[in-house]
Amino acid sequence: MRRIAAILSFVMSIPLISSQSFAGSEIPASRSISPPVGFGAACAKYGWVCHGKGGVDIGDKEALRALQEVNRFVNSKVKPTEDRIAKGRRSDNWTLPVNNKGDCEDYALLKMKTLLDIGFPTSKLALSVVLDRSGENHLVLIARLKSGDYVLDNLAYNVKPWQRTGYTFLASQNFNSKANWQVTLAGPRASQFIKG
Repeated sequence: MRRIAAILSFVMSIPLISSQSFAGSEIPASRSISPPVGFGAACAKYGWVCHGKGGVDIGDKEALRALQEVNRFVNSKVKPTEDRIAKGRRSDNWTLPVNNKGDCEDYALLKMKTLLDIGFPTSKLALSVVLDRSGENHLVLIARLKSGDYVLDNLAYNVKPWQRTGYTFLASQNFNSKANWQVTLAGPRASQFIKG
């Protein structure tokens, strides 16, 4: 507990970037959907991905500082590398980075683990499959705060409200039932996936 308090004290001493101080909203979620390929193996290997309770309830200002620090720290420590190169395996292998190398799933998992380790509430973190600005599949970590949902992304230095990423959100881990996923059609290309 002292370690968590020390880390949170350090993180809270870091200046908050003013562009992140406005209120956002939650990513809309609808029906349940099957988890992405690779997620089940990550749950089996790392119980904290799908299970766990607890964490310290902190205000948005302190939470944003922690999110920003973790996002920048992980992005600076991990070198972007495809799974087949870093691990010699197929591209849907969700693990923590190996030898400080990994792809978007690996970054997101390490960010989740780091935040959980410093006491961030489990129920406030979820993985999300998106289409990036180029239309490519991508995985990010979402943090749900009172002021809305924020994205931790290996392709971005700063944590941003989900609406400011330019991403189309397709499916997200359920914040309250971590082993389950939900459809989250939101963002610039969402209408392409809605049957009319």
